[in-house]
Amino acid sequence: MSVRTSDRLLSPVRGGFSPFGAGWDERPPTQVVVLAAGMGTRLGRSEPKPLTPLRDGRSILRRSVDCLRAVLGEDTAITAVVGFRSEAIMAAAPDLLFTYNQHFACTNTSKSLLRALLTSRHGGVLWLNGDVVFEPALLELVLPALDADESFVCVDTSTVADEEVKYTLDEAGYIRELSKTVVGGLGEAVGINYISSADKPLLISHLERCDDQDYFERGIETAIQERGLRIRPIDISRYAAVEVDFETDLHRANTMIPGSAVLVSDVVEPAAEAG
Repeated sequence: MSVRTSDRLLSPVRGGFSPFGAGWDERPPTQVVVLAAGMGTRLGRSEPKPLTPLRDGRSILRRSVDCLRAVLGEDTAITAVVGFRSEAIMAAAPDLLFTYNQHFACTNTSKSLLRALLTSRHGGVLWLNGDVVFEPALLELVLPALDADESFVCVDTSTVADEEVKYTLDEAGYIRELSKTVVGGLGEAVGINYISSADKPLLISHLERCDDQDYFERGIETAIQERGLRIRPIDISRYAAVEVDFETDLHRANTMIPGSAVLVSDVVEPAAEAG
């Protein structure tokens, strides 16, 4: 089992230049949302989960912001959806924009994403869960889809854990099912997604119909089933991405940090737990 520890980038910082000629990049710059409203009780920390420190001294949130801006550009607008201990997150990341889910204690990510999309400007939205630790080079893989304004979900085909969000595909290669209860999943959704400008109104309408405790994936799935929403899977398996729910996840995430010592337990402990 290989352990990847690089914060490598594949190309220079993204700017306004495009090899496809003038006019290609005239659409609004990519707007980004980080879902950071939850209480994160499973990790058992007093601080909001996005503020959990990593081995390099940065929090999960700060590392995500740094990775996003390294690839998408320093002027990328990033909005955090806050709720639990919102003041702490706002104080730790004053360079972000914020929108507030006042019902954070009794709602799930479907309602946080809904809040973000309703307050977004015109254009598509790239969003990620506030507890994801990922290699910035992963974002390089999605740049063509962002430029094409094509809806997608980032997936990892190297693992299919029972407790994670899994997916299946239809005959055309688009997402058919997307939930934790999927049977026969082809891989896991890693928590980094994009909804195009054309598809955003449809997703908003289905998020509005979600139950308070639904994950946002439920809104995507019903839009696929009822209205034919087409969501492309982008396989990011060559790069590391970890959603930090438990201490073992945090342990794994820290092995990704450049310069971190990779211990035998970093490799074998999560695998032993999976059984």
